[in-house]
Amino acid sequence: MTIRNWNDDDPAGYADPWAFHRRDLGLLGDRARLRRLQPRIGTDFASNDYLGLASAERLRESVAAALARGVAIGAGGSRLLRGNDPEHEALEAEAATFFGSATALFFASGFAANAALFATLPQRDDLIVHDSLIHASAHEGMRLGRAATRAAGHNDPHAIDTALTEWRATGATGRSWIAVESLYSMDGDRAPLAELIAVADRHDAILLVDEAHATGVFGPDGRGLAAALEGRDNVLTLRTCGKALGCEGALVCGPAVARDFLVNRARGFIFSTAPSPLMASAVRESLRILADEPERRTRLAALVAYAETALAPCGVVPTGSQILPLLIGDDAATMRVAAAVQAAGFDVRGIRPPTVPAGTARLRISLTLNVDEAAIDRLAETLQEIMP
Repeated sequence: MTIRNWNDDDPAGYADPWAFHRRDLGLLGDRARLRRLQPRIGTDFASNDYLGLASAERLRESVAAALARGVAIGAGGSRLLRGNDPEHEALEAEAATFFGSATALFFASGFAANAALFATLPQRDDLIVHDSLIHASAHEGMRLGRAATRAAGHNDPHAIDTALTEWRATGATGRSWIAVESLYSMDGDRAPLAELIAVADRHDAILLVDEAHATGVFGPDGRGLAAALEGRDNVLTLRTCGKALGCEGALVCGPAVARDFLVNRARGFIFSTAPSPLMASAVRESLRILADEPERRTRLAALVAYAETALAPCGVVPTGSQILPLLIGDDAATMRVAAAVQAAGFDVRGIRPPTVPAGTARLRISLTLNVDEAAIDRLAETLQEIMP
């Protein structure tokens, strides 16, 4: 059977089932937005391994010990079949205690967790008001979900308050939801959580806080920027395990009813093979390291302060976090600078639309315990030589 191509004016397309895809990739290339997988190269200024736990000896030893005591590598099925391993339940219990939430639910990734909770928890008559810079995984969940959505200006509680007020004025009776990140992954700035929870309380809304880049780095024992809000009935937090925790997966923390609803209704949870029990064991150890080794956070904070001064002459604006963007603007120019920095021995990646808004392409400089002050100085010298 012949399937007509998307472009009926292109006869060659009739014979090429991939014509649309080739053309789309070509258009991305024309705009300097074509992505390619790259190997790890040079000094790490690109990863999210903020506390250097991914290769930490203590974590390696914990994984080896778990294997020795018989912890399985694979779950063998979904959590609702035979895949519900004691390690999953132990992690969820310890995580709830550590973060101060009523419950926790373990997912295979932050993307999977965000997609599941946004697609599942808000209902048909509800409204989600989200920060304009919220992560793509939240957008994916909202696209799959039933609730109406509305974007609000970045870090603008007043805009969120206005959106909710206007929605109620139409006679809407559903639940309202406010969705933000506590620390934004491409800008390195923080959400005004105290003002946002006040807006949520005023509108009987539920506040969803993605703590992906704050977990492990900020708050008491690394419990994140939303630590003071944890345990409230109208707060849900998402804490990824593949960044500062050095592992893989994500934890959704919140009231028991939210956990139970996800277990019963979230298709991404119900119909997926459970995360590795071995990884669940590793995350448990990472949480213990956060509590036992506060010097890791202290050291990272010192590196952030040092880098903000050292990189200022290059145009890097201080953020007070481990994420330091260097805005260039033009997509092609950004990738040329990134390639030159990489050739000089530094793994710094260029970030282009649609990951960031049009006209704000940038280098994303990520600070981790995998570097020191000397490496930061060398990067600063290189950037001053390369920057146009």
